Amino acid sequence: MLQACLNGSRTAEEHPALPLSPERLAEDAADVAALGVTSVHLHPRDVIGAETLAGPEIATTIATVRAAVPGIEISVSTNVPGTRATLIASWGPLAAGRPDVASVHTGDPAWRELALALHRVNVGVELVVAGPADLRDLPGGITRITVAATPKTAESLLSAVEPLGLPVLLHGRDADAWPVLTYAARLEHHVRMGLEDTLVKPDGTRAKNNAELVALARRNHRARAPR
Repeated sequence: MLQACLNGSRTAEEHPALPLSPERLAEDAADVAALGVTSVHLHPRDVIGAETLAGPEIATTIATVRAAVPGIEISVSTNVPGTRATLIASWGPLAAGRPDVASVHTGDPAWRELALALHRVNVGVELVVAGPADLRDLPGGITRITVAATPKTAESLLSAVEPLGLPVLLHGRDADAWPVLTYAARLEHHVRMGLEDTLVKPDGTRAKNNAELVALARRNHRARAPR
């Protein structure tokens, strides 16, 4: 699987093509879907541009993106301030405005509570592991493990999560984004790419947009994958 991470917690000042509004996210989602992406990960924003899990904003963002890319998995982040479990509980009746998956970081003290809240509203859990974590007795609803790594930490983190038997998505950020993607391709793990993870191409020059990054990642992944 190649997932596109469209915006993350970045600000508009960091890149002119960063999609923040539902309409811009939908446009970018359509562009990367045309390149073979089957999952998009995004950070919905409220009217002033702050990250949010509030039901109305989640519903508007997800429904707008889903209309542009029906059938594509839509993932959101839960790594935002606020009464997150309560906000997630409000997603139950959102129907087409409810995400398919939401990421939960094991470094968050409330991660098990958040995972349970997501499971209760029928949203899958993308469990993010970036360091040592107690992965015994995992809660229900976990669809995959996302390993956020550097070239130095990838091997040890993978040794901890691979025995769980769940699909693994491996990615890096900023200077580590491209080296980790290459490493993940060799191991045949799922990968992701987009402006959340890096603003530059493998040669260090600034990327035009999400579609350019994803196209390069797809080419890199195919070239590095075992044959």
